[in-house]
Amino acid sequence: MRRFLRSGPDPERERLKQELFQFSKTVEHGFPHQPSALGYSPSLRLLAIGTRSGAIKLYGAPGVEFMGLHRENNAVVQIHFLPGQCQLVTLLDDNSLHLWSLKVKVGVSELQEEESFTLRSPPGAAPSATQITVVLPHSSRELLYLGTESGDIFAVQLPALRTLEDRTISSDAVLQRLPEQARHRWVFEMVEALQEHPRDPNQILIGYSRGLVVAWDLQGSRVLCHFLSSQQLENVSWQRDGRLIVSCHSDGSYCQWPVSDDAQQLEPLPSHMPYGPFPCKAITKIFWLTTKKGLPFTIFQGGMPRASYGDRHCISVVHGSQQTAFDFTSRVIDFTVLTEVDPTAAFDDPYALVVLAEEELVVIDLKTAGWPPVQPPYLASLHCSAITCSHHVSNIPLKLWERVIAAGSQQSTHFSTMEWPIDGGTSLAPAPPQRDLLLTGHEDGTVRFWDASGICLRLLYKLSTVMVFLMDTDPNESLHAQGEDEWPPLRKVGSFDPYSDDPRLGIQKIFLCKYSGYLAVAGTAGQVLVLELNDEAAEHTVEQVEADLLQDQEGYRWKGHERLRARLGPVHFEPGFQPFVLVQCQPPAVVTSLALHSEWRLVAFGTSHGFGLFDHQQRRQVFVKCTLHPSDQLALEGPLSRVKSLKKSLRQSFRRMRRSTASTRKRRPAGVPGEVPEASSKAERIGLQNMELAPVQRKIEARSAEDSFTGFVRTLYFADTYLRDSSRHCPSLWAGTNGGTVYAFSLRVPPAERRMDEPVRAEQAKEIQLMHRAPVVGILVLDGHSVPLPEPLEVAHDLSKSPDMQGSHQLLVVSEEQFKVFTLPKVSAKLKLKLTALEGSRVRRVSAAHFGSCRAEDYGEHHLAVLTNLGDVQVVSLPLLKPQVRFSCIRREDVSGIASCVFTKYGQGFYLISPSEFERFSLSTKWLVEPRCLVESAETKNHSHPCSRAGPEKAVGRARNSGNQSDGEERTPGPMMEHALLNDERAMGIGIPGEWQWGTASAMEEQSEREGVCSTQHTLLRARPGALPPPGQAED
Repeated sequence: MRRFLRSGPDPERERLKQELFQFSKTVEHGFPHQPSALGYSPSLRLLAIGTRSGAIKLYGAPGVEFMGLHRENNAVVQIHFLPGQCQLVTLLDDNSLHLWSLKVKVGVSELQEEESFTLRSPPGAAPSATQITVVLPHSSRELLYLGTESGDIFAVQLPALRTLEDRTISSDAVLQRLPEQARHRWVFEMVEALQEHPRDPNQILIGYSRGLVVAWDLQGSRVLCHFLSSQQLENVSWQRDGRLIVSCHSDGSYCQWPVSDDAQQLEPLPSHMPYGPFPCKAITKIFWLTTKKGLPFTIFQGGMPRASYGDRHCISVVHGSQQTAFDFTSRVIDFTVLTEVDPTAAFDDPYALVVLAEEELVVIDLKTAGWPPVQPPYLASLHCSAITCSHHVSNIPLKLWERVIAAGSQQSTHFSTMEWPIDGGTSLAPAPPQRDLLLTGHEDGTVRFWDASGICLRLLYKLSTVMVFLMDTDPNESLHAQGEDEWPPLRKVGSFDPYSDDPRLGIQKIFLCKYSGYLAVAGTAGQVLVLELNDEAAEHTVEQVEADLLQDQEGYRWKGHERLRARLGPVHFEPGFQPFVLVQCQPPAVVTSLALHSEWRLVAFGTSHGFGLFDHQQRRQVFVKCTLHPSDQLALEGPLSRVKSLKKSLRQSFRRMRRSTASTRKRRPAGVPGEVPEASSKAERIGLQNMELAPVQRKIEARSAEDSFTGFVRTLYFADTYLRDSSRHCPSLWAGTNGGTVYAFSLRVPPAERRMDEPVRAEQAKEIQLMHRAPVVGILVLDGHSVPLPEPLEVAHDLSKSPDMQGSHQLLVVSEEQFKVFTLPKVSAKLKLKLTALEGSRVRRVSAAHFGSCRAEDYGEHHLAVLTNLGDVQVVSLPLLKPQVRFSCIRREDVSGIASCVFTKYGQGFYLISPSEFERFSLSTKWLVEPRCLVESAETKNHSHPCSRAGPEKAVGRARNSGNQSDGEERTPGPMMEHALLNDERAMGIGIPGEWQWGTASAMEEQSEREGVCSTQHTLLRARPGALPPPGQAED
């Protein structure tokens, strides 16, 4: 019994844990998944986006972000800001209204749901009688007018959200007040439009779907004027001075109706069909905006010729003789036009068009000639091509940072120079302490460089590898290229382009050296490109080298896709990263691992067949090693063939079941339970009260060597360590496979003066076979002080201490099921932690990270950040392998999110919560990137007290949930805001075509059958509690 007891937690260590570790989800980067509604506040200059999962997100100036979540996971249908106030109203598809407020607490604004309301039908009436179609917030700030499918308009009092029966405008009341000649037709159906008079708040414009539009006097309850269209009404717009009404209709036409004081029935000007005379689609929304120069802007959605362009998603802008139909690659959800804010101004003077499409947000500059797009500082369309991998680089040197930005600026010349027009609120977040890059690989063969230093994920530079290969289509060709005289005058806008010319172009692995500027990129068809940063455009031939990983072994035949054909002659490359060598693996399987050592000028690559080492300075292959097992026939079929033997799969499953049954019989205890002496039992009970129970370890079942993909190379690692003897250290390359094998090669790299004359030599020095044969997912060498070895060139740039080469080094091998420390150079086992035996989970991601103390500036520790297949993130100490903390991070059934996770060097991480959004989280108390912002209305600014503008260091409230606490604060529980996803999990795959988006390694990860519960019951956004688990729970 004594072996099940262990000493209790150390109070001093528990205190230190609270200073080092804290879990918080801080910010969501990217574009909201499945948007469904758009709102804009001219006074606050804030943009709101609602989603089909019930989330609303507010955006202002860069760094000003808020998120709220309705208690019901219903789609947001409409969003309306209340005039001049820090409040907004949302309408859901369950016909419920919700009132939200931005409230200032301790100097920081919080988004909070105040009230909810559902318009109920009277007894006996059909449910559609109160189905809301239009919401009009009145300028009095006291009323909401709700148009319904029955034609009735209900008045709701603010902020109580209570129906005012005496102010209801019924369709019968309107019909009785129409002239006799207008009553003979049943013109009422649902209310399509409600507009308040721009100058007179006592008048509203009511548009019914069958074509009747009336101007209604709210005080006198009478019809001031009306007009009747012959076509079904879609929407109406009231000109700024109230003298002209513009209506748009289902046949693709719009009409202008001059308003006069003496005429009750309005006569239209000649109707206009912009893209007629052939049948056109409906114009669903229209703006008629005046300018000081005299010529108005007409901006409308739809109206395209039905036969030829009915599948296009277009918004047209007409200004005098200029007309452009902006063509979007995804469905347009809604749009708005930013105009002069002052209601007393004589002209609208529009300056920007804001379009919310299904996959991106596009802003068009209407002031600059040609109407160019404005580059967004946030809401980036991460999934413009499906993301296939990601790579994070921390603390970028300033010189490399500036060179990347300079290369990216030459790619952005088509953007407008206009400042971002949505600039409401004030960001109180401190400046980022360092420069970080997030690199994403995409299905179309591109790599995008993102500024991940702060709250806004901003695109800096885009690299395309397509130019290296011969494609059937020219990548410079536009899908919708037209001449200037073509009609309609279409112009493609936006960056979303989900189509890839060839799936083999997909990027699977990225490795960037921030000190030398070398970049290695590997793809789906076995291509490995080595690139270097060049500030000037160049034209040169990319050298090609073939690496035969099968080494001419007989009996193997590749059944997968063919290799990409590379261009033989010189290729023109733009400034930025330019490839100079292409290593083509044979067979052309997916590259599953990649490592780059820029100081030695070596790049290592691995596939499901083996791994190789390439000297990119001498442009020669150093060696290749085949890791293929005779049973690995699946490795020869390729990811695109989708061929798998059902018989073999069933046979392996039955073998596992038999092994499990046999091992269970062996572990059955002998003897009759309960025969423990009384004195011994009493002593043990006392001991159990004072001691903590150690978890019972389950036996890890050894995997068969015949399991498929055992030769699959999962990880590659360079290290300068003691490999052959303890007197000399040498460069080495380590490789871990899916079958639990670790290969170690000693390298002889010539000195710099003879580097081009002598070849790099490699010799296999060690081979380690883990007994349980679990896949190796991580390899790390610790120096004499048990600190991970620094990155290449890090010591040379005085950014890291030199590693301790006096003490003995240690090798850490992380498999899916356990962590194991070996001594070097003898490679004898020293410590191990059986993760699967303790918790039943498997390691999916592991990375060394430095955790700094939030109290002592100069204190920090190196640990392992670990992600499991259950979605838990853990911190494991080095080198003793003691579990420190564990937090639930990702839903266990979210396999794509777990596969996409990437850790940073300072205890943060990113993972995809949807095809278009990264969730950022932190395990460190010191390194937090989270929004802290303040939004005030004009009235609040005039009456605010000085104390309400406390700096960010005093802020307690958060624009997003976080775990940051000031030194003296008590860690109290609080609600946590989680991004909602649709209940239908199939929606997660909409933006990521194919099953191999995260490489072959991800495809092999088994899906958990346990059902997780994603519950969010709160809508208040506040600080994420930083309370750690109670003593003992952290080390489960």
